[in-house]
Amino acid sequence: MGLFSRGRDKRRQESPAEADRASGPDETDEVAETGVAGADVADPHTRTSVGPLDRSALAEADADDYLVLGSLWVKGQAGMELRLELNEQEQQITGVTAIVGESAVQLQAFAAPRTEGVWVEIRNEIAESITDAGGTAEVVTGDFGEELQTRMPQAGADGRTVFMPARFVGIDGPRWFLRAVISGRAAIDPAAAEPIVELIRSTVVDRGDEAMPPRELLPLRLPEQPAAETSPDAEAPEGQARRAEELKPFERGPEITEVR
Repeated sequence: MGLFSRGRDKRRQESPAEADRASGPDETDEVAETGVAGADVADPHTRTSVGPLDRSALAEADADDYLVLGSLWVKGQAGMELRLELNEQEQQITGVTAIVGESAVQLQAFAAPRTEGVWVEIRNEIAESITDAGGTAEVVTGDFGEELQTRMPQAGADGRTVFMPARFVGIDGPRWFLRAVISGRAAIDPAAAEPIVELIRSTVVDRGDEAMPPRELLPLRLPEQPAAETSPDAEAPEGQARRAEELKPFERGPEITEVR
């Protein structure tokens, strides 16, 4: 399906929205709704207290709690692993996947217009792509407003078609759009989804000041090593979510499938 990027792939695996973007961004699209719920986040430009947060809304005192990965800042949880997805041909990090137990969430941030959200349009494109491939996609109201609950077909180890459940969540922010793809146990079990939802809420997006066309992937990078770690006897500062060497960037995450 090309909706997930797993492991060291020399080719970039694009989402349906990214594939559509390749034909050229359209900055004149009009979107009637933002696709996010709650009075505090109805206008993406006023996102201040209900996460995900814009970098400008994060208190400096809380910044040390985050692992900085360029445009995405991720807050650690007990037992969490982070894996980075690499487009080896272009030497570009294209996504961040957080693993919590039997659940995973892939995070990607994109540039967006100043005056309107893009989630409704992207959501429709993803749904069409999945249904055209023989899967199912249903719009439901979730923790962040309207999201997609999907079953995506793929070939199983025995050659039979299996369907992998996934939730596509989209959040429109000020000049950015965050897409979260929830898979594994959290895609079907609300209790298992709680730490994943909290992780998404705590995520910070650093849009930067560079002019970028809508839907352009915001740049990601490996976390910087603290200066204290250059000495073999030195300890890393407290509050850092995960050290760079603890990342397992090219391992496959948890999956739950049903056979038909």
